[in-house]
Amino acid sequence: MADTNAVTRAELSAAILRLGEGDQAALDQIYRATSAKLFGICLRILNDPKEAEDALQDVYVSLWKRADRFDPERASPISWLATFARNRAIDHLRTGKVRRGAVPVDEAMELADDAPLAEAMLIDGERSERIHHCIETLQGNQRENIRTAFFEGRTYAELAERADVPLGTMKSWIRRGLQNLRACLEGAS
Repeated sequence: MADTNAVTRAELSAAILRLGEGDQAALDQIYRATSAKLFGICLRILNDPKEAEDALQDVYVSLWKRADRFDPERASPISWLATFARNRAIDHLRTGKVRRGAVPVDEAMELADDAPLAEAMLIDGERSERIHHCIETLQGNQRENIRTAFFEGRTYAELAERADVPLGTMKSWIRRGLQNLRACLEGAS
């Protein structure tokens, strides 16, 4: 299986767009480029290889049906697919059929995806410079916690514990920071 780093973001986006137009061969390219990563997400949530395989199959069935909804301007292709994987795995947890070492559904909602780093997947070229500029404009607590959450894959609970503040406070800091970040990025468009 190919690593997502071997397939560029643009190539993966183009393959999803082709799949949305009915190009069946595009699904094979997408699968080869993303299956290892998406299986890892499913396995981390379900902690059962067979259940993770079932969830992964559901991911590609969902992709087949919804590829025409992908908008490369709104999301990176791997983030969009990772959301499918996370949601399908959580759906499997909710059915109650998954046993043994699966994480509780509440924990799966905040499960960090630590490889590869979000920064490496989401940011390239000019966007990287603009995002980093906008992050620097945030207040200190917002800036550091957003960096840690998104670039190191930490959960709100971990960040709140680390900063010794209530969970609600951490969520508010990050929410306000993301609103400010969005405003800054939209101002650059």
